[in-house]
Amino acid sequence: MADETNESPTTDAHPTPSDDLVTTAHTVDTPSGTLAYTATAGRIVLRKEVLEDGTFKGHRPTAEVFLTAYTLDGADPAERPVVFAFNGGPGSSSVWLHLGLLGPRRVLMGDAGDLLPPPYRLTENAETLLAVADLVFIDPVSTGYSRPVQDGSLKDFHGYTGDLESVGEVIRLWTTRNDRWLSPKLLAGESYGTLRAAALAEHLQSRYGMYLNGIALISAVLDMGTIRFTEGNETPYPLFLPTYAAIAHYHGLHGDRPLRDVLEEAERYAAGRYPWALAQGSRLDDETRAEHVARIARLSGLSEEYVDRADLRIEHLRFFTELLRSRRLTVGRLDGRFTGWDPDNAGERMEHDPSYLAIHGPYAAAFNHYVRSTLEYRNDLPYEILTDRVQPWSYEEFQGRGVSVTGKLAQAMRANRHLKVHIACGYHDGATPYHAAEYAVAHLRIPAELRDNVSFAYYEAGHMMYVHEPSRVQQSADLAAWVQEACGAG
Repeated sequence: MADETNESPTTDAHPTPSDDLVTTAHTVDTPSGTLAYTATAGRIVLRKEVLEDGTFKGHRPTAEVFLTAYTLDGADPAERPVVFAFNGGPGSSSVWLHLGLLGPRRVLMGDAGDLLPPPYRLTENAETLLAVADLVFIDPVSTGYSRPVQDGSLKDFHGYTGDLESVGEVIRLWTTRNDRWLSPKLLAGESYGTLRAAALAEHLQSRYGMYLNGIALISAVLDMGTIRFTEGNETPYPLFLPTYAAIAHYHGLHGDRPLRDVLEEAERYAAGRYPWALAQGSRLDDETRAEHVARIARLSGLSEEYVDRADLRIEHLRFFTELLRSRRLTVGRLDGRFTGWDPDNAGERMEHDPSYLAIHGPYAAAFNHYVRSTLEYRNDLPYEILTDRVQPWSYEEFQGRGVSVTGKLAQAMRANRHLKVHIACGYHDGATPYHAAEYAVAHLRIPAELRDNVSFAYYEAGHMMYVHEPSRVQQSADLAAWVQEACGAG
């Protein structure tokens, strides 16, 4: 990608930042043959138009954003799809989708119950999405190597709108500089990145006239009210129950019942009698309450005594701490298949998420090696894998109402009837439970004829479902088929 910064002279003491992109050539072996591709890694400078008293004062640098792009050599840009990918947090780099699922290299780390020891390794990703689309991984400001410029404002990026606009600007710049306006374009987001992707679809088309072919929402959250356990909000309790049941099943608390049978029972109850029981409050008679206590306990794997004391309302961090307390174990939030130990086995909430502890080290080591040794990009800044430096995160646009982008997604779909939405869910994901995603999508205000534009895929793993090898292979195939369908090639 050429450095087309169009810099204006600077008058202050700070040097004007410039792009520092590095380009390298590579190959990867896939089932369909060897792919030759070009990798471009580095930071691009974002600039803001400055107007003062009706006078244009030029373009002021605001941030340096790190990205990694992979483009297939010899492909026709007009026919070749491009996928812009990012993770969530807020505060997460794109390393998880990059080295876990989509990119041409992937981490070897093992899985729940069979983790590999450090040092960790990388291998070719034969199932890389590069086989069907070019890939651009974006690290939002303050994640990865992305930073505001010197003396730049953090609050301009650490919030819903600032994040949306800056990531959207990266997409616009890359598309323009690489002559890809006529390429099929898609977004792939994970976790908070799904909230970002859904809103970006509307932002890109309304601000720049950039209409997308598809959005992949991996471990989706579109309405924060479906996953936040706040006072007076009863919605999350039923929506988490099927995930609790899946995790209890994985740890042997449902005997030999098939997982699908357990989930179907939990889903029926979560969509019917459970919300009704919560709505009754103290109006439940003792016999009816006891029936609900027993059913929630049986599905969740918790004791009836615990469910009764929790007043039928099982908060998720409490669940992860309580489920295997008799074994002196906690279970993972990101992936309930993982277990760990807490220093206090009588604690109310676990000290750390054992699933995050299991995956953080392998991905950090792999990327820090890969970016220098293979991509040949060098930067002495710490690569921020998942940081709390973006906090406090501003949702001032939603003051007085819940944080939800279902309206933005519906608006984008109504305006662009060709927009395809793919939602990937892990049954053991305790951060963004699959039934909450189903609930949010069911409430999208779109006409019936657009409902077929939405597809779901489910995996017997967690938030980063690709750490489970069978799920990774299946998800790679599912995404490749979806990209081709969304772009009219399937």
